[in-house]
Amino acid sequence: MSSIEINKDTYLKWYEWMLLMRRFEEKTGQLYGQQKIRGFCHLYIGQEAVLAGAMSVIRQEDSMITAYRDHAHAIAKGVPSNAIMAEMYGKATGCSKGKGGSMHMFSKEKHFYGGHGIVGGQIPLGAGVAFAEKYKGTDNVNIAYMGDGAVRQGALNETFNMAALWQLPVIFVCENNGYAMGTSVARTTIQTDIYKLGLPYGIPSSAVDGMDPVAVHNAMDEAVQRARRGEGPTFLEMRTYRYKGHSMSDPQKYRTKEELESYKAKDPIEMVKETIEKEGYADEKWFEEIAAKIKAEVEEAVKFAEESPWPEASELYTDVYVQADYPYIRD
Repeated sequence: MSSIEINKDTYLKWYEWMLLMRRFEEKTGQLYGQQKIRGFCHLYIGQEAVLAGAMSVIRQEDSMITAYRDHAHAIAKGVPSNAIMAEMYGKATGCSKGKGGSMHMFSKEKHFYGGHGIVGGQIPLGAGVAFAEKYKGTDNVNIAYMGDGAVRQGALNETFNMAALWQLPVIFVCENNGYAMGTSVARTTIQTDIYKLGLPYGIPSSAVDGMDPVAVHNAMDEAVQRARRGEGPTFLEMRTYRYKGHSMSDPQKYRTKEELESYKAKDPIEMVKETIEKEGYADEKWFEEIAAKIKAEVEEAVKFAEESPWPEASELYTDVYVQADYPYIRD
């Protein structure tokens, strides 16, 4: 049982959070097709419950770090939609000053530490953030997200060992959407139950239905409470699914339409909506108001990005080193 009650407000927040993520990502895909957004772009559509269930558990002071499929994570941590969209446009008003783009969102203020393009590179960094929290004596936790492809990186094993040894307040979350780019989990690992990789290190580990925010909420709450008590890390394998390709350039020939439709049949947004309707938490007018609110927010984000300035050329030399006059930077 969760220590944080799941009630009417929880369901209403889940629905609004997930719908914002979905509509934001749909608009992102459209803009990419128009070449307004360039470079690599990885959409989160279908996986929203993984974040919604976590958001109803964590505090603002808790930190988050993830890989390059990071737009929704930034939304989850409260980074304004305007700043996220402007970042994807490469504009100076973006959350990373237009220097990171789609894959490298960042917000120190919101305790969101990326957005990392190197597969698995964020895993030891997440443990490092957790080490800092423990060193400072806080009870804040770090959630380190990764894809199923990242668990084959050696850095995961090194980090699991140190996190368990030092009892760090970190929750490792594998968002297992079944495919590392276009390669299925079964073709890349002998251990298809990914959560079991944490067990040899004495890390409490389990598989979670990542399409169900209730299941995610309960698993995350247990892990967060354990971390706050100083009992160390947890490894959760969130079994989820992405409706779109690995990136916008993915032809998706490695999976069938039937497989995709089978996951869409248990879409987390629709499942939450059904519960809200069944329990009488809200009426049709409320759903219409939320849809209109989110549409307006996304449209405002696009307008903001379109009208924002490009970074000055001098920005090329800033934010490279902490030391402002670092001697090896030349203009």
